[in-house]
Amino acid sequence: MSKKASSPFSQQELIPQEETLEVVKQKGKLMIGIPKETHYQEKRVCLTPDAVAALTAQGHKFIIESGAGDGANFSDKDYSEAGAKVSYDTKDAFGCHIILKVEPPSLEEIKLINPQSVLFSALQLKTQTKKYFEALASKRITAVAFDYIRDEHGVYSVVKSLSEIAGTASILIAAEMISKDKEGFGGLLLGNISGVPPTEVVILGAGTVAEFAARSAIGLGANVKIFDNSLTKLRSLQHNLGRPIYTSTIQPKTLQKALMRCDIAIGAVRGVSRSPVLVTEEMVQQMKSGAVIVDVSIDRGGCFETSEVTTHKNPTIDKYGVIHYCVPNIPSRYSRTASVSISNIFTPYLLNIAEDGGFENAVRFDKSLQKGMYFYHGILTNRTVADWFNLPYRDINLLFL
Repeated sequence: MSKKASSPFSQQELIPQEETLEVVKQKGKLMIGIPKETHYQEKRVCLTPDAVAALTAQGHKFIIESGAGDGANFSDKDYSEAGAKVSYDTKDAFGCHIILKVEPPSLEEIKLINPQSVLFSALQLKTQTKKYFEALASKRITAVAFDYIRDEHGVYSVVKSLSEIAGTASILIAAEMISKDKEGFGGLLLGNISGVPPTEVVILGAGTVAEFAARSAIGLGANVKIFDNSLTKLRSLQHNLGRPIYTSTIQPKTLQKALMRCDIAIGAVRGVSRSPVLVTEEMVQQMKSGAVIVDVSIDRGGCFETSEVTTHKNPTIDKYGVIHYCVPNIPSRYSRTASVSISNIFTPYLLNIAEDGGFENAVRFDKSLQKGMYFYHGILTNRTVADWFNLPYRDINLLFL
Protein backbone atom coordinates (compact mmCIF):
# COMPACT_ATOMS: atom_id res chain seq x y z
CA MET A 1 0.00 0.00 0.00
CA SER A 2 1.53 3.36 -1.12
CA LYS A 3 2.12 6.15 1.36
CA LYS A 4 0.03 9.34 1.10
CA ALA A 5 2.10 12.20 -0.43
CA SER A 6 2.93 14.79 2.23
CA SER A 7 1.72 18.35 1.51
CA PRO A 8 4.14 21.28 1.81
CA PHE A 9 1.29 23.31 3.36
CA SER A 10 -0.26 22.90 6.78
CA GLN A 11 -4.01 22.36 7.18
CA GLN A 12 -4.38 25.97 8.36
CA GLU A 13 -2.58 27.32 5.30
CA LEU A 14 -4.90 25.44 2.96
CA ILE A 15 -7.96 27.21 4.39
CA PRO A 16 -8.92 30.26 2.23
CA GLN A 17 -7.37 33.40 3.74
CA GLU A 18 -8.63 36.97 3.84
CA GLU A 19 -7.34 39.09 0.98
CA THR A 20 -4.63 41.55 2.01
CA LEU A 21 -5.06 44.82 0.16
CA GLU A 22 -2.38 47.48 -0.30
CA VAL A 23 -2.87 50.32 2.15
CA VAL A 24 -3.60 53.49 0.20
CA LYS A 25 -1.21 56.32 0.92
CA GLN A 26 -3.07 58.97 2.90
CA LYS A 27 -3.29 62.19 0.94
CA GLY A 28 -2.49 65.38 2.78
CA LYS A 29 -4.60 68.54 2.88
CA LEU A 30 -2.38 71.58 2.54
CA MET A 31 -2.83 75.00 4.18
CA ILE A 32 -1.03 77.50 1.95
CA GLY A 33 -0.46 81.20 2.61
CA ILE A 34 0.43 83.79 -0.04
CA PRO A 35 1.42 87.13 1.54
CA LYS A 36 1.64 90.37 -0.41
CA GLU A 37 5.12 91.19 -1.71
CA THR A 38 6.70 94.16 0.09
CA HIS A 39 10.05 94.23 -1.73
CA TYR A 40 10.62 97.40 -3.77
CA GLN A 41 8.94 97.16 -7.21
CA GLU A 42 8.16 93.44 -6.87
CA LYS A 43 4.83 92.86 -8.64
CA ARG A 44 4.83 89.10 -9.17
CA VAL A 45 2.77 86.52 -7.28
CA CYS A 46 3.53 82.79 -6.86
CA LEU A 47 0.17 81.31 -7.85
CA THR A 48 -2.49 82.52 -10.28
CA PRO A 49 -6.22 82.25 -9.47
CA ASP A 50 -6.47 79.33 -11.95
CA ALA A 51 -3.77 77.43 -10.03
CA VAL A 52 -5.52 78.19 -6.73
CA ALA A 53 -8.80 76.87 -8.19
CA ALA A 54 -7.08 73.64 -9.31
CA LEU A 55 -5.62 73.10 -5.83
CA THR A 56 -8.77 74.03 -3.87
CA ALA A 57 -10.67 71.50 -6.03
CA GLN A 58 -8.37 68.88 -4.44
CA GLY A 59 -9.40 70.03 -0.96
CA HIS A 60 -6.47 72.34 -0.17
CA LYS A 61 -6.97 75.68 1.56
CA PHE A 62 -5.47 79.08 0.80
CA ILE A 63 -5.15 82.34 2.67
CA ILE A 64 -4.19 85.19 0.33
CA GLU A 65 -3.30 88.59 1.72
CA SER A 66 -5.46 91.28 0.13
CA GLY A 67 -3.68 92.91 -2.80
CA ALA A 68 -1.15 90.07 -3.27
CA GLY A 69 -2.07 89.72 -6.95
CA ASP A 70 -2.66 93.40 -7.79
CA GLY A 71 0.78 93.90 -9.36
CA ALA A 72 0.11 91.05 -11.81
CA ASN A 73 -3.49 92.22 -12.45
CA PHE A 74 -5.13 89.44 -10.43
CA SER A 75 -7.80 90.89 -8.12
CA ASP A 76 -8.88 89.74 -4.66
CA LYS A 77 -12.20 88.78 -6.26
CA ASP A 78 -10.38 86.46 -8.72
CA TYR A 79 -8.77 84.61 -5.81
CA SER A 80 -11.93 84.57 -3.74
CA GLU A 81 -13.91 83.02 -6.61
CA ALA A 82 -11.11 80.45 -7.01
CA GLY A 83 -11.82 79.28 -3.45
CA ALA A 84 -9.17 81.16 -1.44
CA LYS A 85 -9.81 83.11 1.73
CA VAL A 86 -8.72 86.73 1.26
CA SER A 87 -7.34 88.28 4.45
CA TYR A 88 -6.49 91.88 5.28
CA ASP A 89 -4.11 90.76 8.02
CA THR A 90 -0.54 89.85 6.98
CA LYS A 91 -0.27 87.51 10.00
CA ASP A 92 -2.94 85.20 8.57
CA ALA A 93 -0.98 84.46 5.38
CA PHE A 94 2.29 83.99 7.29
CA GLY A 95 0.50 81.77 9.82
CA CYS A 96 -0.10 78.95 7.30
CA HIS A 97 2.00 75.78 7.34
CA ILE A 98 3.24 76.35 3.75
CA ILE A 99 4.14 79.90 2.68
CA LEU A 100 4.72 80.92 -0.93
CA LYS A 101 6.65 84.14 -1.65
CA VAL A 102 8.56 85.47 -4.65
CA GLU A 103 11.12 87.52 -2.71
CA PRO A 104 12.71 86.12 0.47
CA PRO A 105 10.91 87.33 3.62
CA SER A 106 12.36 90.21 5.60
CA LEU A 107 13.49 89.74 9.21
CA GLU A 108 10.23 91.35 10.37
CA GLU A 109 8.21 88.94 8.22
CA ILE A 110 10.12 85.91 9.56
CA LYS A 111 8.88 86.88 13.05
CA LEU A 112 5.30 86.30 11.78
CA ILE A 113 6.06 82.75 10.58
CA ASN A 114 5.07 79.90 12.90
CA PRO A 115 7.77 77.45 14.04
CA GLN A 116 8.19 74.32 11.87
CA SER A 117 6.60 76.01 8.81
CA VAL A 118 7.65 75.38 5.19
CA LEU A 119 8.80 78.40 3.17
CA PHE A 120 9.02 78.51 -0.63
CA SER A 121 10.72 81.67 -1.95
CA ALA A 122 13.74 82.93 -3.82
CA LEU A 123 16.95 83.02 -1.78
CA GLN A 124 19.08 85.62 -3.64
CA LEU A 125 22.15 84.57 -1.70
CA LYS A 126 24.26 87.63 -2.60
CA THR A 127 21.73 90.00 -1.00
CA GLN A 128 21.36 88.07 2.28
CA THR A 129 23.00 88.49 5.66
CA LYS A 130 23.90 85.98 8.35
CA LYS A 131 20.98 87.27 10.47
CA TYR A 132 18.47 86.01 7.87
CA PHE A 133 19.68 82.41 8.26
CA GLU A 134 19.90 82.69 12.04
CA ALA A 135 16.28 83.91 12.12
CA LEU A 136 15.10 80.94 10.03
CA ALA A 137 17.08 78.52 12.22
CA SER A 138 15.58 79.91 15.43
CA LYS A 139 12.07 79.13 14.11
CA ARG A 140 13.17 75.64 12.90
CA ILE A 141 11.80 76.53 9.46
CA THR A 142 12.14 74.28 6.42
CA ALA A 143 13.04 76.53 3.48
CA VAL A 144 13.12 75.79 -0.27
CA ALA A 145 14.76 78.25 -2.69
CA PHE A 146 13.25 78.80 -6.14
CA ASP A 147 16.70 79.53 -7.53
CA TYR A 148 18.12 76.16 -6.41
CA ILE A 149 15.35 73.79 -7.53
CA ARG A 150 16.54 71.51 -10.33
CA ASP A 151 14.32 69.11 -12.24
CA GLU A 152 15.16 65.53 -13.24
CA HIS A 153 17.17 66.83 -16.23
CA GLY A 154 19.34 69.07 -14.03
CA VAL A 155 17.65 72.26 -15.27
CA TYR A 156 17.01 75.12 -12.84
CA SER A 157 13.32 75.38 -13.81
CA VAL A 158 12.38 78.76 -12.31
CA VAL A 159 15.71 80.42 -13.13
CA LYS A 160 15.51 79.21 -16.74
CA SER A 161 11.92 80.35 -17.13
CA LEU A 162 12.64 83.84 -15.78
CA SER A 163 15.81 84.01 -17.91
CA GLU A 164 13.71 83.33 -21.00
CA ILE A 165 11.49 86.29 -20.05
CA ALA A 166 14.52 88.52 -19.36
CA GLY A 167 16.15 87.59 -22.68
CA THR A 168 13.06 88.30 -24.79
CA ALA A 169 12.29 91.44 -22.76
CA SER A 170 15.81 92.87 -23.20
CA ILE A 171 15.28 93.13 -26.98
CA LEU A 172 11.76 94.56 -26.63
CA ILE A 173 13.04 97.17 -24.15
CA ALA A 174 16.01 98.05 -26.40
CA ALA A 175 13.69 98.35 -29.41
CA GLU A 176 11.59 100.83 -27.45
CA MET A 177 14.68 102.80 -26.35
CA ILE A 178 16.21 103.20 -29.84
CA SER A 179 12.87 104.25 -31.29
CA LYS A 180 12.51 107.20 -28.90
CA ASP A 181 13.48 110.49 -30.53
CA LYS A 182 15.43 112.02 -27.67
CA GLU A 183 17.98 114.84 -27.76
CA GLY A 184 18.65 114.51 -31.46
CA PHE A 185 19.12 110.74 -31.67
CA GLY A 186 16.83 107.71 -31.77
CA GLY A 187 13.97 107.14 -34.19
CA LEU A 188 15.33 103.70 -35.22
CA LEU A 189 13.15 100.70 -35.95
CA LEU A 190 14.64 97.42 -34.76
CA GLY A 191 14.37 95.14 -37.76
CA ASN A 192 15.25 94.60 -41.39
CA ILE A 193 13.47 96.86 -43.88
CA SER A 194 14.13 96.43 -47.61
CA GLY A 195 16.85 98.79 -48.77
CA VAL A 196 17.78 99.82 -45.21
CA PRO A 197 20.79 98.29 -43.35
CA PRO A 198 19.51 96.04 -40.54
CA THR A 199 19.90 96.93 -36.86
CA GLU A 200 23.15 95.61 -35.32
CA VAL A 201 22.83 93.76 -32.01
CA VAL A 202 25.75 92.54 -29.87
CA ILE A 203 25.04 89.99 -27.11
CA LEU A 204 27.60 89.20 -24.39
CA GLY A 205 27.07 85.67 -23.07
CA ALA A 206 25.65 82.47 -24.53
CA GLY A 207 23.26 81.22 -21.85
CA THR A 208 19.46 81.18 -21.70
CA VAL A 209 19.11 84.99 -21.57
CA ALA A 210 21.39 85.34 -24.59
CA GLU A 211 19.56 82.62 -26.53
CA PHE A 212 16.14 84.21 -26.10
CA ALA A 213 17.50 87.70 -26.78
CA ALA A 214 19.03 86.34 -30.00
CA ARG A 215 15.76 84.60 -30.97
CA SER A 216 13.81 87.85 -30.55
CA ALA A 217 16.38 89.99 -32.39
CA ILE A 218 16.68 87.51 -35.29
CA GLY A 219 12.89 87.27 -35.46
CA LEU A 220 12.74 91.04 -35.97
CA GLY A 221 15.42 90.84 -38.67
CA ALA A 222 18.42 92.28 -36.83
CA ASN A 223 22.05 91.27 -37.41
CA VAL A 224 23.18 89.47 -34.23
CA LYS A 225 26.71 88.89 -32.94
CA ILE A 226 27.25 86.75 -29.85
CA PHE A 227 30.40 86.74 -27.70
CA ASP A 228 31.30 84.18 -25.01
CA ASN A 229 34.48 82.45 -23.88
CA SER A 230 32.81 79.02 -23.78
CA LEU A 231 32.92 77.33 -27.19
CA THR A 232 30.56 74.64 -25.87
CA LYS A 233 27.93 77.27 -25.00
CA LEU A 234 28.36 79.04 -28.35
CA ARG A 235 28.01 75.74 -30.19
CA SER A 236 24.93 74.78 -28.15
CA LEU A 237 23.31 78.18 -28.69
CA GLN A 238 23.88 78.01 -32.43
CA HIS A 239 22.40 74.50 -32.47
CA ASN A 240 19.33 75.67 -30.49
CA LEU A 241 18.77 78.62 -32.83
CA GLY A 242 18.93 76.24 -35.77
CA ARG A 243 20.82 78.62 -38.05
CA PRO A 244 24.34 79.92 -38.63
CA ILE A 245 25.05 83.06 -36.63
CA TYR A 246 28.11 85.23 -35.89
CA THR A 247 29.78 83.88 -32.74
CA SER A 248 33.16 84.70 -31.26
CA THR A 249 35.23 84.25 -28.15
CA ILE A 250 35.74 87.47 -26.21
CA GLN A 251 38.78 89.22 -27.70
CA PRO A 252 39.02 92.94 -26.90
CA LYS A 253 39.76 94.17 -30.44
CA THR A 254 37.02 92.07 -32.08
CA LEU A 255 34.52 93.03 -29.36
CA GLN A 256 35.49 96.71 -29.61
CA LYS A 257 34.89 96.72 -33.37
CA ALA A 258 31.46 95.07 -32.96
CA LEU A 259 30.43 97.51 -30.20
CA MET A 260 31.44 100.55 -32.29
CA ARG A 261 29.05 99.42 -35.06
CA CYS A 262 26.14 98.14 -32.97
CA ASP A 263 22.86 99.88 -32.14
CA ILE A 264 22.07 97.60 -29.19
CA ALA A 265 24.34 95.77 -26.72
CA ILE A 266 22.91 93.16 -24.33
CA GLY A 267 24.90 92.10 -21.25
CA ALA A 268 23.98 88.53 -20.29
CA VAL A 269 27.13 87.12 -18.67
CA ARG A 270 26.97 85.56 -15.19
CA GLY A 271 29.94 84.85 -12.96
CA VAL A 272 30.27 82.59 -9.94
CA SER A 273 30.04 85.50 -7.49
CA ARG A 274 30.10 88.63 -9.67
CA SER A 275 29.59 89.13 -13.40
CA PRO A 276 32.94 89.83 -15.11
CA VAL A 277 33.38 93.36 -16.51
CA LEU A 278 33.90 92.71 -20.23
CA VAL A 279 33.30 96.22 -21.61
CA THR A 280 35.47 99.03 -20.28
CA GLU A 281 34.52 102.70 -19.99
CA GLU A 282 36.80 103.51 -22.96
CA MET A 283 34.93 100.95 -25.12
CA VAL A 284 31.57 102.53 -24.20
CA GLN A 285 32.93 106.00 -25.09
CA GLN A 286 33.58 104.79 -28.64
CA MET A 287 30.06 103.41 -29.17
CA LYS A 288 27.53 105.20 -31.40
CA SER A 289 25.70 108.17 -29.96
CA GLY A 290 22.17 106.95 -29.22
CA ALA A 291 23.15 103.28 -28.91
CA VAL A 292 21.42 101.31 -26.15
CA ILE A 293 22.94 99.03 -23.50
CA VAL A 294 20.65 96.62 -21.63
CA ASP A 295 22.72 95.10 -18.83
CA VAL A 296 20.73 92.05 -17.71
CA SER A 297 23.72 91.03 -15.55
CA ILE A 298 23.32 94.11 -13.33
CA ASP A 299 21.87 91.97 -10.51
CA ARG A 300 25.39 90.54 -10.20
CA GLY A 301 27.29 93.77 -10.72
CA GLY A 302 26.92 94.15 -14.50
CA CYS A 303 29.35 93.38 -17.33
CA PHE A 304 29.69 96.99 -18.56
CA GLU A 305 32.00 99.19 -16.50
CA THR A 306 29.64 102.16 -16.92
CA SER A 307 26.54 100.31 -15.64
CA GLU A 308 24.74 101.62 -12.56
CA VAL A 309 21.65 100.09 -10.96
CA THR A 310 18.42 101.80 -12.09
CA THR A 311 14.74 101.21 -11.23
CA HIS A 312 11.54 100.49 -13.13
CA LYS A 313 10.44 104.05 -12.33
CA ASN A 314 13.65 105.63 -13.67
CA PRO A 315 15.08 102.84 -15.83
CA THR A 316 17.73 104.61 -17.91
CA ILE A 317 20.86 106.71 -17.50
CA ASP A 318 22.86 108.41 -20.25
CA LYS A 319 26.64 108.04 -20.30
CA TYR A 320 28.75 109.29 -23.20
CA GLY A 321 25.61 109.53 -25.33
CA VAL A 322 24.85 105.83 -24.77
CA ILE A 323 21.56 104.94 -23.06
CA HIS A 324 22.01 102.41 -20.23
CA TYR A 325 19.05 100.30 -19.05
CA CYS A 326 20.20 98.59 -15.82
CA VAL A 327 17.11 97.42 -13.92
CA PRO A 328 17.98 94.30 -11.84
CA ASN A 329 14.54 92.67 -11.87
CA ILE A 330 13.43 92.75 -15.53
CA PRO A 331 10.84 89.89 -15.27
CA SER A 332 8.90 91.96 -12.70
CA ARG A 333 8.17 94.47 -15.51
CA TYR A 334 6.20 91.66 -17.14
CA SER A 335 4.63 90.59 -13.85
CA ARG A 336 1.61 88.74 -15.22
CA THR A 337 3.64 86.58 -17.63
CA ALA A 338 6.27 85.90 -14.94
CA SER A 339 3.56 85.02 -12.39
CA VAL A 340 1.91 82.53 -14.76
CA SER A 341 5.32 81.00 -15.48
CA ILE A 342 6.19 80.58 -11.77
CA SER A 343 2.68 79.31 -11.01
CA ASN A 344 2.85 76.64 -13.72
CA ILE A 345 6.09 75.33 -12.24
CA PHE A 346 4.87 75.19 -8.63
CA THR A 347 1.34 73.86 -9.07
CA PRO A 348 2.57 70.30 -9.91
CA TYR A 349 4.98 70.43 -6.94
CA LEU A 350 2.15 71.31 -4.55
CA LEU A 351 -0.11 68.61 -6.02
CA ASN A 352 2.70 66.04 -5.59
CA ILE A 353 3.35 67.16 -2.00
CA ALA A 354 -0.34 66.62 -1.20
CA GLU A 355 -0.41 63.30 -3.08
CA ASP A 356 2.55 62.03 -1.03
CA GLY A 357 0.84 62.91 2.24
CA GLY A 358 2.60 66.18 3.01
CA PHE A 359 5.96 67.90 2.57
CA GLU A 360 7.85 65.53 4.89
CA ASN A 361 6.99 62.48 2.80
CA ALA A 362 7.42 64.24 -0.55
CA VAL A 363 10.88 65.63 0.14
CA ARG A 364 12.28 62.18 1.04
CA PHE A 365 11.73 60.95 -2.51
CA ASP A 366 11.69 64.13 -4.62
CA LYS A 367 15.32 64.90 -5.48
CA SER A 368 14.48 68.28 -7.05
CA LEU A 369 12.91 69.46 -3.78
CA GLN A 370 15.96 68.21 -1.88
CA LYS A 371 18.26 70.22 -4.18
CA GLY A 372 16.14 73.32 -3.65
CA MET A 373 16.01 72.96 0.13
CA TYR A 374 18.55 74.95 2.14
CA PHE A 375 16.98 74.56 5.60
CA TYR A 376 15.38 71.44 7.10
CA HIS A 377 13.73 72.05 10.47
CA GLY A 378 16.21 74.84 11.16
CA ILE A 379 19.28 72.83 10.10
CA LEU A 380 21.28 74.28 7.19
CA THR A 381 21.51 71.71 4.37
CA ASN A 382 23.10 73.73 1.54
CA ARG A 383 26.90 73.70 1.29
CA THR A 384 27.06 76.90 -0.83
CA VAL A 385 25.21 78.90 1.83
CA ALA A 386 27.31 77.31 4.59
CA ASP A 387 30.60 78.20 2.88
CA TRP A 388 29.43 81.72 2.02
CA PHE A 389 28.46 82.63 5.59
CA ASN A 390 30.71 80.22 7.49
CA LEU A 391 27.75 78.40 9.06
CA PRO A 392 27.51 74.74 10.22
CA TYR A 393 26.11 72.40 7.59
CA ARG A 394 24.54 68.91 7.52
CA ASP A 395 23.99 66.64 4.52
CA ILE A 396 20.22 66.33 3.91
CA ASN A 397 20.49 62.55 3.35
CA LEU A 398 21.80 62.07 6.90
CA LEU A 399 18.76 63.86 8.34
CA PHE A 400 16.33 61.41 6.71
CA LEU A 401 17.82 58.33 8.37
